[in-house]
This record gives sequence, structure tokens and C-alpha cells, in this order.
Amino acid sequence: MRKSRVIGSLLGAIVLSSVSVVAGPAAAAASCHKINAKGVGQDLGEGNTTANINGGGLLNGTTRGHFDVGGGTPPVLPISGTVEFTTNKATLTVGVNGSFNVASGDFDATGPVIASTGKLEGATGNLTLTGTENLATGRFTEKITGTICVDLAP
Repeated sequence: MRKSRVIGSLLGAIVLSSVSVVAGPAAAAASCHKINAKGVGQDLGEGNTTANINGGGLLNGTTRGHFDVGGGTPPVLPISGTVEFTTNKATLTVGVNGSFNVASGDFDATGPVIASTGKLEGATGNLTLTGTENLATGRFTEKITGTICVDLAP
């Protein structure tokens, strides 16, 4: 009788341990968010820009960009650089490559997330920025599209 109680107690302890492992907190997972934002900004000169971003969900806030113009045949020149999105509680930096038309002001640049902080830490994804700059004033409008995947669990 004693042996069966010990075995029963051990079996009960194993079952309870298994239950507590199964009932533990669920692991958080990244979710992907489609981005379809608009920006209004200013070319500050020397390859630097700033913009206000609206309708971007995770990316509502401001940007600071820096672009280098590569060689090429005008009017369309290759550009590369970074755009840092600053939101209420995070930053997200995208490395982009694209083109800038020095005759029309049209631009298009695409690239991956290369850094992130705060609630966007660990984010992955790709963004595309397309728009037109007023070459007389430096003011531009842009559309930002793509997907950002991130774990937003606290």
C-alpha cells in the first residue's frame, strides 16, 4: 500500500509539473503591418531632408533623411541613404536606394529596415518612398508603402 501511495504522489507531481508548463505564458510573436502613409517634407540641402508622416500607423511621426547622389546621366540620378522614422515611443531606420529626377523632382527609393529602437526594436521589413519635390522651394510630398513586422507585446 505504501509503495502505491509513493508512486501515486510521484505521478501526481509529474502531472502537475506538466500542467504548469503547458499553462505558462504564451510566447509573443511578430505581427506584420502594412504601411500606407503620406509625408510632407522639406529638402534642407546637402542631401538632408525632414518630413511629417501621417496615416502610417506604426510610423506616424517625423523623419530625417540623408541621401548621397551617385554618378549617372541626368536628368535621372541614383541616390542612396537612410531615412529615420521617429514616433512617439520608437525609431526605425531604413536604408534606401533609388533615383531622383533633377528635371521633374520625382523620386523613388526602396530598402530594408536596418535599425530600430523602443517599441519597434527588432522590426524587419521593407519600405518604398515615392514622391515629388518642388525644385524651386525644396518642399516635397511622398507616399510610404511596404510592410513592417515587429513584436509589439509589452
